[in-house]
Amino acid sequence: MIARVGGMCYYRPQFVENLLNMTQATQAQTSQKPATFTKLVSKEGGTEYDLLPLHVCEETFAPLEVAYDHDAIRQQVSRESIEAGPNSIWRYRDFLPVATNNPIDVGTGMTPLVRSKRLAQRLGIKNLYIKNDGVNVPTLSFKDRVVSVALSRAREFGFSTVACASTGNLANSTAAIASHAGLDCCVFIPADLEAGKVLGTLIYNPTLMAVKGNYDQVNRLCSEVANTHGWGFVNINLRPYYSEGSKTLGFEVAEQLGWQLPDHIVSPLASGSLYTKIYKGFQEFVQTGLVEDKSVRFSGAQAEGCSPIAQAFKEGRDFVTPAKPNTIAKSIAIGNPADGAYALDTARNTGGTIESVTDAEIIEGMKLLAETEGIFTETAGGTTIAVLKKLAEAGKIDPDESTVAYITGNGLKTSESVQGYIGEPLKINANLDSFEQALERSRTLDRLDWQQVLV
Repeated sequence: MIARVGGMCYYRPQFVENLLNMTQATQAQTSQKPATFTKLVSKEGGTEYDLLPLHVCEETFAPLEVAYDHDAIRQQVSRESIEAGPNSIWRYRDFLPVATNNPIDVGTGMTPLVRSKRLAQRLGIKNLYIKNDGVNVPTLSFKDRVVSVALSRAREFGFSTVACASTGNLANSTAAIASHAGLDCCVFIPADLEAGKVLGTLIYNPTLMAVKGNYDQVNRLCSEVANTHGWGFVNINLRPYYSEGSKTLGFEVAEQLGWQLPDHIVSPLASGSLYTKIYKGFQEFVQTGLVEDKSVRFSGAQAEGCSPIAQAFKEGRDFVTPAKPNTIAKSIAIGNPADGAYALDTARNTGGTIESVTDAEIIEGMKLLAETEGIFTETAGGTTIAVLKKLAEAGKIDPDESTVAYITGNGLKTSESVQGYIGEPLKINANLDSFEQALERSRTLDRLDWQQVLV
């Protein structure tokens, strides 16, 4: 059985029931402590399911989500126990859907929360922080978090082959972490992906399928492959477990802010999962007494060339109309976002907003972050910074509130997007006169640039 559900295809493979027995046998041989995750629950209607590789409710076709015993977590976890844990996402293991005491840990997480000075001053914001997952381990994006969780769970299920549908960053992460874990890997990407992301996948020697089509077409194909071959697809049949890894971006920010929540966050939007899981992470810290409750506004960023969630927000709709992607921000170019409706709810319920920006503004956002904070982000981060700037200029950010902007990937992966927009090196002869002439030319150009800014 296959049916369309948001950005996903729902399927219930014949082999899935057999996996329950296999999983129990595998986990019986694995070192583990009592798990704090208890079941899968439909996000519409609350129908409960066993902890299997399923991702969609059979009754409502809504996504499934992992549920936890927060009372048990409260008894097991404290600020001190977390701080004494590994310097990775696994310091939050009790909040993640993995039973083993030996998850796949490649050092992912605990990325810098940078207190912005120069960018904040440029935007007129006093308390601005940059959460920089562009330096995450091992592949320089937040996807390393979700894949570490998904493959740890895949190994518990007994999958020997893992796979994904990807716009690039997920392909890199799945291939790298599967290689570390000794799992066979098959990755599916759109054929027009950036060269840096293709090379950043091939180096790990997975089977790489470049599909002639956009991400949504790739995702549909992968749903059929998962149904046919019985592989563990991190963002299909393992999606409820995979998506939980994004909560760690909420956990880390709260811990790095001294065990308190920010006032406002700005995050890129693709499927909507990252955005909603950061919210879930904040709420779970509140529920278990690790931080005090407070209102946190959630604002989302999309590229105009693929902005179905932003359009729905602007028009006051509670549903998302699919869009055909046409933007340089390919890593967030998902035309039919699976969690789009839930992202709308999060923005509205928290008093936030969802904005879109042009490709030209995205490039300017990348340049602005680089020249003020020394952080080279990919196009998704450029989108976030461009929306942050747009919100600041519109007076939608209180200058005194603490605002966190999430940078989810490294600019080295999409360097071609800024080619032709950042100047050229000054070519000189190997003598002092040539250097002095070039230096004066550069100073003249700088003065002209500033005059244009002032105008």
